[in-house]
Amino acid sequence: MLTTKACSHLENFEVSHEARAYECEECIKSGDRWVHLRTCQTCGVTLCCDSSPNKHATSHFHETGHPVVISAEPGEEWAWCYADESFKEY
Repeated sequence: MLTTKACSHLENFEVSHEARAYECEECIKSGDRWVHLRTCQTCGVTLCCDSSPNKHATSHFHETGHPVVISAEPGEEWAWCYADESFKEY
């Protein structure tokens, strides 16, 4: 269930990493395509969203436990916490 109230990860959220490139690092390696991009706020990797076939951003969360991503899409200013399924515009 989507929570619009900020969780502890997003309460005092400030962007710590912007997308270094407008591409999914994992899709580039495999020659795949993506729909939208998300940037991990723990390590800065930019990966594809759940609308993309490979869902690399979610896989990254499951592998690393890094909870927060921001949209890497131009004009979008929001963060998502995988751990708490929480959303915040900034």
